Amino acid sequence: MSGAKQRLQNLAAHFFPSSAASSSVKGGSSFSDVNANNNAQEYSHRYNFHTLSPTNFLPRAAAIEPNAAAIYHVTANGRILRRTYEEAADRARGLAYFLKKHGYKRVGILAPNTPAFLESFFGIAAAGAVNIAVNYRLKPDDISYIFQHSEADVIIVDAEFASLLDNYRGARPSVPIIVDTDTDATEGELSGPFDEAVLEGLNYDKQQGNKGWAALETQAANEDDVIALAYTSGTTARPKGVEFTHRGVYLAAIGNVVESGLNYHVGRCRYLWTLPLFHATGWTFPWAVTAVRGTHYCLRKIDYPEIWRLLKQEQITHFNAAPTVNTLLCAAEEAKRLPNPVRVTVAASPPTAHLFETMTNLNLHPVHVYGMTETYGPITKGYHMPEWEELPPKEKYARMARQGHGFLTSLPLRVIKPDLPEGQLEDVERNGVEIGEVVFTGNICAKGYYKDPEATRKLFAGGVLHSGDLAVWHPDGAIQILDRAKDIIISGKSCKQFTARVQRQGRKVLRKAPDGVG
Repeated sequence: MSGAKQRLQNLAAHFFPSSAASSSVKGGSSFSDVNANNNAQEYSHRYNFHTLSPTNFLPRAAAIEPNAAAIYHVTANGRILRRTYEEAADRARGLAYFLKKHGYKRVGILAPNTPAFLESFFGIAAAGAVNIAVNYRLKPDDISYIFQHSEADVIIVDAEFASLLDNYRGARPSVPIIVDTDTDATEGELSGPFDEAVLEGLNYDKQQGNKGWAALETQAANEDDVIALAYTSGTTARPKGVEFTHRGVYLAAIGNVVESGLNYHVGRCRYLWTLPLFHATGWTFPWAVTAVRGTHYCLRKIDYPEIWRLLKQEQITHFNAAPTVNTLLCAAEEAKRLPNPVRVTVAASPPTAHLFETMTNLNLHPVHVYGMTETYGPITKGYHMPEWEELPPKEKYARMARQGHGFLTSLPLRVIKPDLPEGQLEDVERNGVEIGEVVFTGNICAKGYYKDPEATRKLFAGGVLHSGDLAVWHPDGAIQILDRAKDIIISGKSCKQFTARVQRQGRKVLRKAPDGVG
């Protein structure tokens, strides 16, 4: 075989390794013949593909900026705790090795927004385990049900909420409970059972040859594997476990980086955790903020004077909150226009135009998003249009209050007629008047409900994810939520309260949109 032909065969083998034998050059075959053969072969992603998992965001951040500020927190005993990305990554790594050492695969979390909670997101996934974060505001019976239903084999609990597990301990006495005291006295000090578990894991890594992150699962073997179970509130029925995948969380987090402008500000993103970490895995913001090497400002509870202190003294750049939280924040005695703009991602119950105007006057600039647990949190955004600045203020802020269009990492949403047989889909008119149900498809729709195939089937009836939310579709393609098939009230204290409407009232809502829509 001539040197030229050999080189050509080697190139073919390099780019198409699975078909190297069949694509070898024989006799007088021309390059065009080889090219035609290769085009017919199945394309290999061996050299240009990796599975998507957000777990690598933390060790990546620590490798790029080890001394960057990762965490700021006022602990349960009133101490200010600051951690670098190197320190946070080491602690997550220690937890991961602890979980691997003991073979834990399903890890429950019951805690407020603490560093231990945040670090657990990464440590659990790095161990190849599933994160099951539970709302501590639920009834103890529901908390017990979730941990039993999810088959948690170990639970991390904040000391303040340990008593909520009394019922569960009686039903599952063999499941270990690891208490986090959240009382670090000095920076980097280990204190309490959770920190002892982290130290045990770090020592286990040393015993295994100091393999560090390289021996952990920072890249999921299968990106469609479940990384977390996010349970619904269960106010009118048993909570459902929504399955979040590595791929879905990765793409939702990247979407939030872009749509909430986490890498927009000059300098570092300083993100305040007013949103509960247990709520749809904090809308994937634990990963999103880490992806841009931002600083996580953990907050154990909603405290309006403390929030204003952090906004002013620490120069917070971003936070997420429901309209009720923003309303009370704007009404607080400490409220004062900030010298620098803060991006506030607003979601949950539909906000009012008046709220957005009030926030803007305080230099709190709304990023209006909409979604649900089954979409990893936000999946749409009300995109601000430059021409809106020429509108009267009332109309401008009314347009800002719309739920808008689908995320960059999602497919376009639809609004369908709600009175058709299950599985049959027909879009409403884009006239801002006809009301229908919002449905989704694409990358940031959850995998389904854990152990509930029938509910999963109904969720995806007709090949779309049904929200149960009623909206109009405007001529510009933006949607606007008007009401829900079941009323949802969201506040800083109660994530969701469902009150079923009688059928007659529901039909009345479908007949006419409220005034001011258009």
